Amino acid sequence: MALLHILRFPDPRLRLVSAPVSVVDETIRQLIDDMLETMYAAPGIGLAAPQVDVAQRVVVVDASPEGDAPVCLVNPEIISREGVEIMEEGCLSVPGFHENVERASRIKVRALDREGQPFELEAEGLLAVCIQHEIDHLDGKLFVDYLSEIKRKRIQKKMEKQRRFSM
Repeated sequence: MALLHILRFPDPRLRLVSAPVSVVDETIRQLIDDMLETMYAAPGIGLAAPQVDVAQRVVVVDASPEGDAPVCLVNPEIISREGVEIMEEGCLSVPGFHENVERASRIKVRALDREGQPFELEAEGLLAVCIQHEIDHLDGKLFVDYLSEIKRKRIQKKMEKQRRFSM
């Protein structure tokens, strides 16, 4: 397994729409394992393939309190949404920033597992929010897109300043 480099906002690669995975093979399983290792090391509770510069529809999440219940979603698709949840979100691609975002409180998602087998998952609360956040990444959307333009631009300027000082 390997730790992968996480892209940071406003990197334009984070805005690309990811392609569906045609076959879940050893390459995809290795990507899933590397993404999990990277997510846990960051530390985070979710990571989407575009965040590690892989434009494919692969997501890993673990919203369990102990961090011992990883879920992998290949080609995830939300098939139902219910309720409203406003929760503070952060993002490994936007480190150091947290803002309230409104999302569905309960979802049902259809995906393939790490073996390529189809399954459906019902999620609520933090897990539902996390899955929605990561699926947004697959469509080139970030949590900052839910914020006002003023807040988004402020965060972008601070991220650009951090990048200049870290070079």
